[in-house]
Amino acid sequence: MPDPISWAFVWPYFLAAFIGGYAIGSIPFGFVLTRLAGLGDIRQIGSGNIGATNVLRTENKPLAALTLFLDGAKGAAAALIGWRWGPDIALIAGFASLIGHLFPVWLRFRGGKGVATTFGVLLGVAWPVGLAALATWLAVAALFRLSSLAALVAIAAAPLYAWLIRGDLQLVQFAAIFAVLVWARHHTNIRRLLTGAEPKIGKKSQP
Repeated sequence: MPDPISWAFVWPYFLAAFIGGYAIGSIPFGFVLTRLAGLGDIRQIGSGNIGATNVLRTENKPLAALTLFLDGAKGAAAALIGWRWGPDIALIAGFASLIGHLFPVWLRFRGGKGVATTFGVLLGVAWPVGLAALATWLAVAALFRLSSLAALVAIAAAPLYAWLIRGDLQLVQFAAIFAVLVWARHHTNIRRLLTGAEPKIGKKSQP
């Protein structure tokens, strides 16, 4: 690891981490892959989201799986690159990658909902916490067949896992910020969950 960063000049490093993380996170893989596959604009399909769950509604499972992997990988990549300069830079770069995914400049700041990218960041900064969150998602999804519910529960549990597994207050705080952002992006899903109108995994929905 390089020499510790001087706190008197830390802001350029933080700024570089944020810009780099945002650039990585803003790559809209769901949008790009569906275009390349000749499936049209994913924003005009299903829920209109660019994430893997909506890509799955095109009935192209390999493409949905690839979208899921790449959306998660970009969060992990930003965090792991940041780790070269320490945990603070890793968290900032990971946070910026989530912001990039949620608000990509290439799509007029209308991006995805950030679940896969959040999981990727958590795996990159603290893999046991990321695995615990993923296990929660799998359990809830298998039980209820509702991707949004599984995501909301898993992301909400991440700060608790960060505290129980790592005891790292800074990680807990970042995980809590991630949870607030992801929950905010799921406001329409939450309304549908409350009314019983949320489509189950693999089921098509109207835009």
